[in-house]
Amino acid sequence: MATAVVSDDELEAIHQASLDVLRETGIAVLLPEARQMLADAGCVVNAETEMVRFDPEMIADYMASAPSEFTIEARNPAHNVRIGGDNVVFGSVASAPNVSDAAGGRRTGNHADFKNLVRLTQHLTAVQTNGGYPVEPSDLHASIRHLHAIDDLVTLTDKSLNAYSLGAERNRDALEIIRLAHGLSEDEVDQHTVVHSVINVSSPLRLDHPMCTGIVEYSSRNQCIIITPFTLAGAMAPVTVAGAVVQQNAEALAGLTLTQVVRRGAPVMYGGFTSNVDMKSGSPAFGTPEYMKSAMIGGQLARRYGIPYRSSNVNAANAVDAQAAYESVFSLWGAVMGGANLIFHGAGWLEGGLRASFEKMVLDADLINMVAEFLTPVATDSDSLAVKAIDEVGPGGHFFGVQHTQDRYRNAFFAPMISDWRNFETWEEAGSPTADQKAAELVSTLLDEYQQPPMPDNRRAAIDDFVARRVAEGGVETDF
Repeated sequence: MATAVVSDDELEAIHQASLDVLRETGIAVLLPEARQMLADAGCVVNAETEMVRFDPEMIADYMASAPSEFTIEARNPAHNVRIGGDNVVFGSVASAPNVSDAAGGRRTGNHADFKNLVRLTQHLTAVQTNGGYPVEPSDLHASIRHLHAIDDLVTLTDKSLNAYSLGAERNRDALEIIRLAHGLSEDEVDQHTVVHSVINVSSPLRLDHPMCTGIVEYSSRNQCIIITPFTLAGAMAPVTVAGAVVQQNAEALAGLTLTQVVRRGAPVMYGGFTSNVDMKSGSPAFGTPEYMKSAMIGGQLARRYGIPYRSSNVNAANAVDAQAAYESVFSLWGAVMGGANLIFHGAGWLEGGLRASFEKMVLDADLINMVAEFLTPVATDSDSLAVKAIDEVGPGGHFFGVQHTQDRYRNAFFAPMISDWRNFETWEEAGSPTADQKAAELVSTLLDEYQQPPMPDNRRAAIDDFVARRVAEGGVETDF
């Protein structure tokens, strides 16, 4: 279903301009180890400015080794996700500092809400992978937060998951917990891609220490890295869509090349996250026409390089309202028509990423299911063409009672969780429930229905022992 919004010649112009940026200007790489790896691979490195300049032929050589498809394995093999090709995988909201629901309003992220959002991720079939921390559990100290969060992710769900790249120790701790949950030996980890991690380029043109470390740690172990520049046109990137995408592409190519320098054939994804700012306030804007065009061009570039593509379902609304709905539809449509293989923040994102919303999560699940049904091919076999049913009903009749309809009664059309298709009078008699009210009721129902997936006792005990030991050691060093 991928749609091109620029011609092949225009796409090549964007690609060549990106190569010009990397050859002439370069990108700051703040981790000395990464700079040395790139220098050894043929890059020109200025040790004083930390700038790294890339040769276009070297980029082409290393990009050719990136896989076009791969599988991210879940604890439950039934939830493995295939990345690339025509596959589309939806992830949950991630990285929000705040959380909200109808009952409690907006509040700082905390461990209890974190766990309930993870439970929703497990229960909603529209969401196939955990996107990361759905909300920051800020009541857990930063030194040990990752230990409890990854523990929750591998026990409350059995779907594939994301781990943040915020330093080597956190990377290693997360991979160890996931290894234990999967029952893998240390030697087996490199043959199984069991985690994905987003690497955000610090736009413009900078790969910082934690992000470089994440690439080195996870690519070396054959784990999935998603290079995602965070480029906002007019603020951290040129104000034009083409200029912003040129910068996005240059930053993405630099990060993608580094993954292959670390380990040829390591699984990677091209992440597009270019949007614009409100020029009056400077605030990020999402679900805009500019976001949609950038998302679709990003998909064209990823296909040009033959690697999977990541996009997002985002909005900048401050409430679960009409703005949230139409901006999400626009951004989701840009991602899907852009050919995205993994859609981050698929369910639950609100307030420009500053808030995870329980109600928005179930509303987005409905929207995702609608998109999935739209992407399902139309059946044109003889039975679906229904010539006999049309003949049976004839002029002026109806199809409610014919066998052709009755045989398909339950699965004839998409059945939404939220949408209300009753007439006004019936809807009014039922108390005039609005979409956000129905979503709030559904959140409670879904959490009541949640069942924790089983885990073998020996794996559970091994995780408990590891987490307890690392917590007793103090976790990782922090500045606060």
